[in-house]
Amino acid sequence: MYKTLVRPLLFKFDPEKVHYATFSMIKLANKIGLGGLFRNLYQINNPRLERKLFGLTFSNPVGLAAGFDKNAVLYNELANFGFGFIEIGTITPKGQEGNPKKRLFRLQDDKGIINRMGFNNEGLDAAIFQLKKNKGKLIIGGNIGKNTQTLPENYTADYFTCFNALHPYVDYFVLNVSCPNVGSHAKLNDKDYLEELIGAVQKANKTFDKQKPILLKIAPDLNDMQLDEIVGLVLETKLDGVIASNTSIDRTGLKISDEKLQEIGNGGLSGQPIKNKSTRVIKYLADKSNKAFPIIGVGGIHSAKDALEKLDAGADLVQVYTGFIYEGPKLIKDINDALLNRST
Repeated sequence: MYKTLVRPLLFKFDPEKVHYATFSMIKLANKIGLGGLFRNLYQINNPRLERKLFGLTFSNPVGLAAGFDKNAVLYNELANFGFGFIEIGTITPKGQEGNPKKRLFRLQDDKGIINRMGFNNEGLDAAIFQLKKNKGKLIIGGNIGKNTQTLPENYTADYFTCFNALHPYVDYFVLNVSCPNVGSHAKLNDKDYLEELIGAVQKANKTFDKQKPILLKIAPDLNDMQLDEIVGLVLETKLDGVIASNTSIDRTGLKISDEKLQEIGNGGLSGQPIKNKSTRVIKYLADKSNKAFPIIGVGGIHSAKDALEKLDAGADLVQVYTGFIYEGPKLIKDINDALLNRST
């Protein structure tokens, strides 16, 4: 029903407007009592799907990636679709508009999306206000970043501010240093700076009675030498894990015309076109480190088969985003069904 009726209608309109209209529809559906129907249709409650990672117990290994529920306004309702965890954000200390519109584009023939949103969000206080409504249905991750206008010498302070304020309200943290849609990006990819940033956040973590897992989100476009540096960094700093991967700036092999790509302009590519790139990164990290740290696999998961490929490559959990938009909520159930069938 979603792919034959709902998606064709939604795809007739501007992607960003549809995104927020969909939020309103899901909110309304739950207010009029359809949450139970969604749970019956999509949730699978089976202890064989549980995964223990970072000291947390995930009800199933399928999560929603950051960027969908940026401001933590829909996670309680989204839980009804069967997710095992939801990552909110990217959250920055101050609210910001992000990049000028139009900044979100569908590549329908490629089953992809290009976005240059630019960390648009309502800021830390707004996110905390929403997170206080958490009904405890599932694990919540906090994806944090810096404000676009923040000077390089204050980058760490932005992450530090977000980390300390969100600590009581999320179950794990993700340091987003790999988004291609924010300014002054170069320093965030510098190994020395990453060591400084991770060290500062880990030090802050130790001031809390209960420490929260900290993960690093990396790009799918890294070469082997850069991935070797990531492995070394994670092992040296004793980081809790890696999310592989963020969106890509590579446009190789797309079906969309060069003219259309030029019209769209810059942005991060997600969805099916980056599936193999992200899987390669997962496998490289897992093999190179001898599976020394957990990996959350994301990028191009549009089917149960795609998810199983990520898990077989070395991912411990998976996240969807673009696949959720193209395939609908049945995707989560399909993945969990496939995992149960595999384990019988």
